[in-house]
Amino acid sequence: MANAVTPLNPIPLVHAEPRTLGQRLAALPLRAVVMLGAGTAALAAVAVALAINGGKGDYKVLFSGLADKDGGAVIEQLTQMKVPYRHSEGGSAILVPADKVHDVRMRLGLLGLPKASIGGYELLDAPKFGQTQAGENVAIKRATEGELMRTIGSLSAVQSARVLLALPQQNGFFREQQKPAASVVVTLHPGRTLDRAQLAGIVHLVSSSVPELSPKAVSVVDGSGALLTAQEGSNGQGLDAQQLQYVQQIESSMQRRVIELLEPVVGRENLRATVTADVDFSETLQVSEEYKPNQGEAAATVKSLQTLESSQPGGTAPSGVPGAQSNQPPVPASAPVNGASQKLQAAQGGTSNANSRRESTTSYEVDKTQRTTRAATGTVKRLSAAVVVNHSSKTDAKGKTTSAPLTDAEVEKLTALVQQGIGFNKDRGDTVRVINAPFRTEPVPKVADVPLWQQPWVQDLLRAAAAPVALAFTALLIVMTLIRPALKTLFVPPPAPEKGSQVDAVVDGPEALPAPEPSLALEAPKPNAHLESARALARQNPAAVANIVRSIINKDEAPA
Repeated sequence: MANAVTPLNPIPLVHAEPRTLGQRLAALPLRAVVMLGAGTAALAAVAVALAINGGKGDYKVLFSGLADKDGGAVIEQLTQMKVPYRHSEGGSAILVPADKVHDVRMRLGLLGLPKASIGGYELLDAPKFGQTQAGENVAIKRATEGELMRTIGSLSAVQSARVLLALPQQNGFFREQQKPAASVVVTLHPGRTLDRAQLAGIVHLVSSSVPELSPKAVSVVDGSGALLTAQEGSNGQGLDAQQLQYVQQIESSMQRRVIELLEPVVGRENLRATVTADVDFSETLQVSEEYKPNQGEAAATVKSLQTLESSQPGGTAPSGVPGAQSNQPPVPASAPVNGASQKLQAAQGGTSNANSRRESTTSYEVDKTQRTTRAATGTVKRLSAAVVVNHSSKTDAKGKTTSAPLTDAEVEKLTALVQQGIGFNKDRGDTVRVINAPFRTEPVPKVADVPLWQQPWVQDLLRAAAAPVALAFTALLIVMTLIRPALKTLFVPPPAPEKGSQVDAVVDGPEALPAPEPSLALEAPKPNAHLESARALARQNPAAVANIVRSIINKDEAPA
């Protein structure tokens, strides 16, 4: 038979292993392919979520405290600029990526956003066509207010400022013109204050920037509504903010002196002290003149001498026998041109009456003293100090602590120290009172130790790391449950050939058998217990072994 099938020797079965990744994927079962695809998609989603969550911390505040209208305009412009943004809690602030804050802020400022931002003289750069005089005045007022707000806001203690100017319209009548006024509202940084010099500087700055604005017409108010500047005519009506601050400074200085003096003597936390100062802020102007007579033996100095002398000649009275001759007018006097004059003759038949008067007035200098006195403001009229001292504590040799009151001598010494420390003046009416009394010590409630996981910083850290940790755990779970089994199936080695498998081939057939693989080195035979026993038996009883072998051979040669 030409095509007889003959069994061949057992040949190991050869499996063709895929070599490329595509062939390996095609050889995977459907379940492994689905697991690998689902795991890869889930892992990509987790990676995207991690990237988005990590980018949230890079946002910073662009603008805060915007009105709804201004905030809507800013968001609309950010959308057109394709800049991502977020809102803070409550929507009071707009946040953008940290690397774009300054760029976006400058680009929005170029567009005039937000509208509520402070504008200065740049408001006058683009005048409107057909603008009236009233509109121009309003623009100038807004520009002046904006520049003053920027200048005051640049101070180190000022967080923000608001300036309001009242500029009345002036007319042609000078007497009827109203003076301008200004109000300044300052918001200070936490823990900051304005001293008197800084307030005076702000008032001077505002009054110097507006024509005809008096410093008395400038009011400065802080964020709580307290008036920081003194009003006109406030003297005698109470203390203003500056005067109250001055009084507080005096009282705190005196109190600090008392504590620094007594603490080394009685110990820390063993005394309480308070000082009250009565300060006089009234202004008094006194003008006096004193006149005194000339002192010493020196002659008086003549200030002025006035002499008045007058003489009036009297008329001639008629005399003689009444008649024609007596009624004649007197003959005019005649005197020669040259030579001695003759005595005037009396009027005929009459007599002469003359009146004379002489007055003399002498004024002397008198000593005069003119004194002008202006009382200083802020003088201390009276000081009152009250001090409470705790009982003295003593510890004996056994470590037991006892308290005892101070003696009268010790209290007097402490009183003298306090008087010297505050500058005690008995004529001024100062009083100092030192009392020795035991202090009541109340047990301080023990504050329970807050566990570490309840600490605010730990909770903030856990809250911030919760999302990344959860996403990372999800990614690890996806890898272990979906991707790892699929990859294990993909890269598993081919199964070993089974023992005793054989290949049937057609003798003289057209198909050739595959070339045999190179033979592998055989293992050394392992020791067999039965074989070793047979050998031992052959050595001990060779005759018996020979008979056994002979019987086996004879049995095989027997006919079937």
